[in-house]
Amino acid sequence: MKRAARPKLASAKERAPLILARLKAAYPEASTALDFENAYQLLVATILSAQCTDTRVNMVTPEVFRRFPNPAVMARALVANHGGEVPNTMEELHALPGVGRKTANVVLGNAFGINVGVTVDTHVARLSQRLRLTPHDDPVKIERDLMPLFPQADWALLSHLLIFHGRQVCIARRPRCDACVLADLCPSARIP
Repeated sequence: MKRAARPKLASAKERAPLILARLKAAYPEASTALDFENAYQLLVATILSAQCTDTRVNMVTPEVFRRFPNPAVMARALVANHGGEVPNTMEELHALPGVGRKTANVVLGNAFGINVGVTVDTHVARLSQRLRLTPHDDPVKIERDLMPLFPQADWALLSHLLIFHGRQVCIARRPRCDACVLADLCPSARIP
């Protein structure tokens, strides 16, 4: 017996509000996994997270912040160029050593509540492709594709929602499509 053809899905623009609403309902606690008390700590933790997992970063940062409690003892660029304060613009953050667009988006969105862009990590990239919200694999191009699909006020949260979903359900090598709240909206879903 032949399986019925899957109905054609709506466009990314039409599916995006549904995706966001369902993820918000599924993960009301979604937030950054990094532990921090201020913008300086988040900046350092985010830079470190590029080299290892968030869990490992959270294990080492208490000692890092004990030894280097503020920019004056660790981050010369912050002291020399910003009076010891973490800047709150994309341009100024991106100019700091070790800070790319992803790190700047994390700091702006989570420390300052400023949504300049969407943080695109491996989970966000993978899910954006699986959901066919983008055809790209370059983080900057993925970010450009996501921004017009979702309200700017939700850009930082969107990243957290996709990361939570990517870690818990839409796992890289074994997605759990049978347990996915987005399965009917996902062109990549493996459902009967």
